[in-house]
Amino acid sequence: MIDENRAGAGVLPAGVSAERVLAEVRQLRAGDRPTHGGQLFAYVYDPAVAGLDELAAAAHRESAHVNGLDPTAFPSLLAMENALVAAAGRVLGAGPGTTAPDVVGSVTSGGTESLILAVKTARDAHPEITAPRIVVPSTAHAAFAKAAHYLRVALDVVPVSPDTLRPDPAAMAAAIRPETVLVACSAPSYAHGVVDPVTEIAAAAADAGVRCHVDACFGGWTLPYLRRLGEPVPAFDFAVPGVTSISVDLHKYAYAPKGVSVLLHRDAALRAPQYFAYADWPGYTMINPVIASTRSGGPIAAAYATLRHLGDDGYLRLATVTRDAVAGLADAVRAVDGLRLMAEPESTVVCFTANEGGPDLFVLVDELTMRGWHTQPQLSYAGLPASVHLTVTASVAPRVAEFAPDLADAVVAARAAGPVALPPELMALATALTPDALTPELVAGLADGLGLGAGDGPTPDRMAVVNTLLDAAPPALRERLLVEFVGLLQRPAW
Repeated sequence: MIDENRAGAGVLPAGVSAERVLAEVRQLRAGDRPTHGGQLFAYVYDPAVAGLDELAAAAHRESAHVNGLDPTAFPSLLAMENALVAAAGRVLGAGPGTTAPDVVGSVTSGGTESLILAVKTARDAHPEITAPRIVVPSTAHAAFAKAAHYLRVALDVVPVSPDTLRPDPAAMAAAIRPETVLVACSAPSYAHGVVDPVTEIAAAAADAGVRCHVDACFGGWTLPYLRRLGEPVPAFDFAVPGVTSISVDLHKYAYAPKGVSVLLHRDAALRAPQYFAYADWPGYTMINPVIASTRSGGPIAAAYATLRHLGDDGYLRLATVTRDAVAGLADAVRAVDGLRLMAEPESTVVCFTANEGGPDLFVLVDELTMRGWHTQPQLSYAGLPASVHLTVTASVAPRVAEFAPDLADAVVAARAAGPVALPPELMALATALTPDALTPELVAGLADGLGLGAGDGPTPDRMAVVNTLLDAAPPALRERLLVEFVGLLQRPAW
């Protein structure tokens, strides 16, 4: 887009007016999924509160150039971080007058960083363990696998029941070894929106002398409010003995702009190994509670402004609206022949799959996209069927009545189109090819054949063929194919 602006022998294009730059950004944004309006069921969290975006942007602007590297130089950021940690602690059952009065925490850039730090803290608490391990259910967020990969920690995965979508606490306990430094569970799991049996898992971890982390990044801010509304939310927070740390994303259901998460520990001694300090060089002594050193104060200020503006009453109202939207979407799924819920909703997720003889889910996702509804397809895994994930936010509520007939109409269209039939040669590749056998030429040919191109334009709206190919491939091949496909998209605009 900027090539035409290059001037003379300069390395970069010549400068242009602010108006033109903003026009270019708006032109680029025009191809994105809608972040507001209640029709995108993944990636963004929209409360549909008038003026909130403007408030958060103004707060971000006030602190965008503040550096979180040194809290003594910028005490405003320290004060806002402490306020966010205290708010998260209160929501999650900590603070004065509770059974967890000494909870401390840190503000991170997102759930993945919070989980990496939870694993890092548990690992570094036991330097005597040379080959540390962590135990997670198979529905745990992929960020645990990322943390294990980055930190060279072994990952012991416990399967979940195909009926309850939860791990067996006894199986989690049996997976704990002398080298285990952390046991993790979800509240709720992202894929299906169900809460793991935290009480039993935390008790097993405590009996073994191992830390227990609750990944509440997705639902930790909403579940307590749903409980206050009378919903039967299982115990999962610091009121549960044996829970040593919890993560919660403020850029999800606290509705703050991205990216702000909070990692909480039951006390300061448990948090201590999280810090990185280094003085053995001639520069300033580095001390970091999180992975980054330099951090913009913008996201933290935006989160602070969001929480202060919405307040407890605002979050309770938003939880009420979201709960009702979840119920309406679940009813819409139940009303369609050929579809079934993966689990009865107990948080803010509606996840459904197809019955035998039902529509091709990946074709259905495309049909919903054509009708303006952007859902998230999930591939089959270890006996669990492919499914469609809907992250439900408050902005969805006014659109629920529209979704039901569109879903029914999309199912009719998907049935008429029939299932995706991969060419035999593609099916053979998906089922027999090993990741090591992929060559750049083979990947480029596959990408062209699937309509992914070489990154010169947007990805296609209809992705059923791509998803069908990935669904047929084993996980290791899926990973390699997606790495290569995304690599084709991420090319510099020389």
